[in-house]
Amino acid sequence: MTTNECFSVDSQTCVSPDGRFIYGIHRPFFRAANLREHEYISALGKFEDGRPFKNHDNFPDGDVIENAADWVFEIRNPFPFRGAAFITKNRADATAEHPENIGLPPKPPVSYVQSLRKASDIRLSEECITSRFETLPEALKLSLASTSTDPEDLARLADMACDFIRNESGEPTGLYYREGSHGKISPRIRDHKLFEVVANNRALPDTYKQVMVLKPGVQGRNEIIGEWRHDAEQSHIFEYLRRNSYIPWGHYAANMAHDAIRYRIEDLSLNDMIGLRRLYYQRIYVNTAIDSGVALPSEKRSLSSDELETLRLKIVDTVHSGKTTVRNFNCSLWGWNYGFGYAGSGYRLHGSHQQIHQQFAMIPSKVRTSGKGETPAFACGDLIAYFIRNYRAATGRPFFETYIKAIRNNTRMDGRTDRPAGLIIHEDDQTMLFVPKAQTSQWEIQIMTKPPIGHVLEADSDSRSSIDRSLLLGARMLSALGAEMVTCIEYSKRFDSEDTDQRLIYALLPKLPQSPGSFTEAQLRWINGHYPEDFAAACRQKVDLSI
Repeated sequence: MTTNECFSVDSQTCVSPDGRFIYGIHRPFFRAANLREHEYISALGKFEDGRPFKNHDNFPDGDVIENAADWVFEIRNPFPFRGAAFITKNRADATAEHPENIGLPPKPPVSYVQSLRKASDIRLSEECITSRFETLPEALKLSLASTSTDPEDLARLADMACDFIRNESGEPTGLYYREGSHGKISPRIRDHKLFEVVANNRALPDTYKQVMVLKPGVQGRNEIIGEWRHDAEQSHIFEYLRRNSYIPWGHYAANMAHDAIRYRIEDLSLNDMIGLRRLYYQRIYVNTAIDSGVALPSEKRSLSSDELETLRLKIVDTVHSGKTTVRNFNCSLWGWNYGFGYAGSGYRLHGSHQQIHQQFAMIPSKVRTSGKGETPAFACGDLIAYFIRNYRAATGRPFFETYIKAIRNNTRMDGRTDRPAGLIIHEDDQTMLFVPKAQTSQWEIQIMTKPPIGHVLEADSDSRSSIDRSLLLGARMLSALGAEMVTCIEYSKRFDSEDTDQRLIYALLPKLPQSPGSFTEAQLRWINGHYPEDFAAACRQKVDLSI
C-alpha cells in the first residue's frame, strides 16, 4: 500500500462509499525480548492456608511470547478529526451478555453533621458542631461541599464561604459587598472555591441558591437582554450578555431565573428546553437580520413563534436571492455544560454553573491577522465541511446521505444475530437520536437532522421543535443512566455555504468517573468497554418518549 493510499480520505473514516461501516480488528501476537538482568523475588503476602504468595510471574527467565492477546476493534470516527475508538473484545463481550447493567449506581446519602451526632455519646452543642466544620482541612471541605446531600451541611459550609445578610428568621436575603479599586463592586467571599462548589450542589437550600448565584446581578453586571416565560409551568429564563468573553465578539448565556430553579435534568421540562433554545434561535436570527440588513418586527420584546419563523424565512429569502449578504457573522456557536464537580485536590472537573444553562454566540466569517491580512475565523463545523468536500471528491458520494445509510445498515461488531444491532435510539421525521459507531466518550450520543439542514437558519418550526425535544430526551436518558456531567456541542455549517449535504449535528458527551481523560484521549484514541449496539439498547430502555 502506498503512502497516498494509506492517507486517502475514504480510509480515514468508518463510513464506506457503499453505505456501511468498516473497521479494523487487531488480533495481537508478539514476542517481547527480555532485557532484564536481575531478579527481585519477594513475598507479596500469603494465601488463606498460610502458603506464601511471591512475585515469580513478574520475572520470567526468557523472552515473553504472546500467541493470542485480546482482540481490539479499531473504528475510525466518521469525521477523521475526531480520532478513533478502540473496543476491547473481552470486555465488550461480557457487557453484551447483560447490557441492562450499563449505568452508574446511585450515590449514597452523605451527611457530616449527622455523622457527628451519631458518633457522640452526648448531644453536641451548635458551637461544637460549628467548630468541627471550621477545622476541616480544605480538601475535606471541598469534598463535603461536592458530595453532601444534607442541606444543613451545605448551609454551614456556605456560611464559611461568604457573608450573608439575614432576615429576622435567620434566612439569607443577600450578600455583603465591597467596593474595590476603580469602582469595582464584588461580594465579600472568603473562600471562592468553597463558595462555587456549595452553590452548585442541588441539596443546598433554595434560599441560599438564590442569594449566592441566581438573583439577577449577583454574578456581575452582565446585562439581561432577553427573557422567556411560561407561567403555566413556572418556566422562566434570562438571557445574559457576556461582553468581555473568551468567545471573541461576546457571547450570550441563557440561565434559569431565580424563580425557576433547575439543578437536575429530571427537573427540566420540555417548556424549559424550548425556552432555552428559543432564546438561542431568537438571538441568532435577530443578529443575522441586523448583519444582513433585514428589518426586525419590533424592539424590546420577545418574538412570537410565528414572528420568529417569519423573520427566519425573510433572512433566508433575502440572502439566497442575492439582495444582500451576511456581511460579518456567518456562523453560530452553541454549547451546554451540564453538571459541576470539584475534586478535594482542587481540580475542577466540570465547568458548569447554575447547572441548567446554555451558551451561544455568533462567529465572524474572517478575522484580521497580525500581518494585516485576513483569515477565516475558526468554527468546529468547518472541520466537517472540509472533510465532506474531500469525501465527495474522493468517492463521488455525498457523505451525510451515505452516513445515514450506514447507520440504517448497521450490523453488530461481534457478529451475533441474537442481540440488537440498531444504533438509533429514537427518530422522527426531522431528527435522529443515535449512538455513533465510534464514540469519543464512553457514553456519547448524537442528534442529527435527517433533511438537509446544516444550520439553525435552515431549520423551520418543526425541525427546531424536533431538535429541542431530542436534546431533552438525550439529556434525560443519560441522566437516567447515571451521568452527572455532560458537555453538549453543536456542529453547524456556515450560513452562506452552498453545500446541501451537511447536516446539523449535536454531540452529547458525558464525563464518567473512571474516564477523566489521559494521554490516550489526548491522542484522539477513545477507549470503550462495550459495543455501540449494546449501549444503544441500554439507552432505548431508559428513553422517556412521554416528554
